[in-house]
Amino acid sequence: METSNVPVEKLVATYIKIRDTRDEIRREADARVAELQSELDVIGSTLLEQFKEQGIDSAKTPFGTAYRTVKSRYWTNDWDKMYSFIHDNDAYELLERRIHQSNMKQFLEENPDLHPQGLNVDSEYSVIVRRSK
Repeated sequence: METSNVPVEKLVATYIKIRDTRDEIRREADARVAELQSELDVIGSTLLEQFKEQGIDSAKTPFGTAYRTVKSRYWTNDWDKMYSFIHDNDAYELLERRIHQSNMKQFLEENPDLHPQGLNVDSEYSVIVRRSK
């Protein structure tokens, strides 16, 4: 699609039309996916109940194998104590290494002369199109 000679007004109108169409398709797809997920959740719960009743952890069928597993999620309500625990036990592998993007941006804006050694920044322009009211 060649757009370099198209007036900005037409590009913006076309952009909004395409974006609206994409968003409508996404809403319809999300609604259908939510319905399917609900059906899967009911079947999954039923399988878990049956596994518990039968005292089994898996079942092989001609269509596939179902098995139950334990998922664990960990979090803390007291970060100060967690940091102390990690420090005291030299267990830094319990943390993930990542930078909070918006906090770093704000810090750099408020402290333009302070840049952590080894910090990399990748910035690029993008276009935002807003609908007129």
